[in-house]
Amino acid sequence: MFNLFQVNFSVDVDLSINCVSGDLTYSADGVEVVECWGGKSFNGGLYRVVCPSDVSEWNFRVAAAFPEFVGAISCFGFDWLGRIFAVDYSRLEDGRPGVLMFDIGAGEALAIPCNVLTFHQSELIEYQDAALAREFYECWIRGGGASPAYNQCIGYKRPLFLGGLDEVGNLQTSDIDVYWRVIGEALSAIRGH
Repeated sequence: MFNLFQVNFSVDVDLSINCVSGDLTYSADGVEVVECWGGKSFNGGLYRVVCPSDVSEWNFRVAAAFPEFVGAISCFGFDWLGRIFAVDYSRLEDGRPGVLMFDIGAGEALAIPCNVLTFHQSELIEYQDAALAREFYECWIRGGGASPAYNQCIGYKRPLFLGGLDEVGNLQTSDIDVYWRVIGEALSAIRGH
């Protein structure tokens, strides 16, 4: 079912982790991705799939920063910048729940015009730079930055929504949980939540 994704994305053995089972409570497409590739890192840490045991924790993190999505999403993946991809039950794409990208550094939730299957089979392949900021990642690596481990992201020192610049000099390796918690609190304070 995900043959094009498998051809274009190779597993990073040294950046992937072993997962334990978790509570999988969302669409069949999302479950398949998490069950097959949970804990896997791809293409040098460019894209990672959430461990089944981490789905509830990720849903909580996203809901804390974006409370308008409580109960409407289930997270399945994230990229090197710490942007989270989730199944969006409130919107259908080709008869299946759509995909949302939560960009904590920019303080935005963006609807991606695809479902989990088309996200992996088309979006991540044809629009890799738009979906995963691949060219920005390559600039980070060429500048001496390291690939992030499963529990890390390359986050903004100063978030874009607080006037930070979208450039390599404003990036640093961060623990992804700490990054989401700190930046999420700043975002909530600005929004008055």
